[in-house]
Amino acid sequence: MNIWLVTIGEPVPVREGVRDRLHRTGYFAHLLAKNGHNVIWWTSTFNHFLKQRLFDNDTFLSINERLQIRLLHGCGYRNNVSFSRIRDHKQIAKKFSKFIRESENKPDVIVSAFPTIELCLESVKFGKQFSVPVVLDMRDMWPDIFVDSMPGIMRPFARMFFSPMFKDARVACAQATAITGITEGFVEWGLQRGQRHRTIFDRSFPMGYVSNPPSSESICKAEIFWDEKGITVKHGELIACFFGTLGRQFDLDTVIMAVKRLNEKKIPVRFILCGSGDRLQHYKQKAEGLSNIVFPGWVDASAIYVLMRRADIGINPMPNRYDFLATINNKAIEYMSAGLPIVSSPAKGTLYDLLAQGQCGLSYDCGDVEGLTKILLRLCDDRNSLKKMAENSARLFRERFVAEKVYGEMKEYLENVVATYKKHMIIRS
Repeated sequence: MNIWLVTIGEPVPVREGVRDRLHRTGYFAHLLAKNGHNVIWWTSTFNHFLKQRLFDNDTFLSINERLQIRLLHGCGYRNNVSFSRIRDHKQIAKKFSKFIRESENKPDVIVSAFPTIELCLESVKFGKQFSVPVVLDMRDMWPDIFVDSMPGIMRPFARMFFSPMFKDARVACAQATAITGITEGFVEWGLQRGQRHRTIFDRSFPMGYVSNPPSSESICKAEIFWDEKGITVKHGELIACFFGTLGRQFDLDTVIMAVKRLNEKKIPVRFILCGSGDRLQHYKQKAEGLSNIVFPGWVDASAIYVLMRRADIGINPMPNRYDFLATINNKAIEYMSAGLPIVSSPAKGTLYDLLAQGQCGLSYDCGDVEGLTKILLRLCDDRNSLKKMAENSARLFRERFVAEKVYGEMKEYLENVVATYKKHMIIRS
């Protein structure tokens, strides 16, 4: 089959340090190509995580004989919630609409990640025009989260401002052939947004994660990197790690305050908070004087792999917001891949239920410094429970989140969608 994958905002395998830490679309693209399908991944030249451009112009790359990556150039943006980001997405969608209609080989199916709304809408329009099935893969609840990021008094005005995006999202979800999502909650959200009834093709596929170790050379470099920063396993010390964007979406203020309380009690802990973002300086100032909180910046896949195997727990401080309550985020699955117990907020939602049922982590209420402190004290004192949770975490990962299994099932699903769609086209004709 000829398959188009439409996703921006994921790491693109065009430079060192990215290929072995692909996200959902990146890994799925490679798996499809490996299984004999011809794949074009439409994406952006802009690196969402580093806020840097990979290329200065539209760039088409052939990764191998079956996989192409077509990177479209937009204006880029500095902040995740900004007019520049909206403008960038509109520019990308306009170019996407132009290029796909100039393409000689039409796809048998399109899988478009939601967001962006603009790319999903263009995918659906193309699918309708050329009788191509389009699957929308729900990743985030746009534009609702933009409205909710505003102060309460501004939200009615924000909803009016974003009303065109609400309309486009409704049209895209309504006219898609099928809705998939990272959890059942996200699938239901997409169905409700499109005001449509569920079919057998509307289903969830969790985030899958590749746990294959990096090369021995890369691991050796990462070992040296952490050794030089003094991040080594010490008897009696609890090591916690975090990887992600240091922005407003994760509540690291509560984490830092909990560390301060543990220091007052002279409890040996160390927190390694990896990543960059618009709140990095804020968190550094908040943690000033706390030598056991380390900000190493953005780290590559090898450094992540090694640190997770030196750590005792993974921190996942999500906010108490409806989209986070419906998710099992990639961070949690990444921790599980290394057999790490997860300490997460909030103490409700889909991830909370998973951790409780799987007995592989503990949860606290958002902003509850005392609650988080008690959890960390418990884990420091009860290493047997920590070990059991680690075993459960690794088992749960093997059962549900191994990338080969998740995306193997997704491949079979797509093949079934195309076969069924073609059969109905023949019947109608």
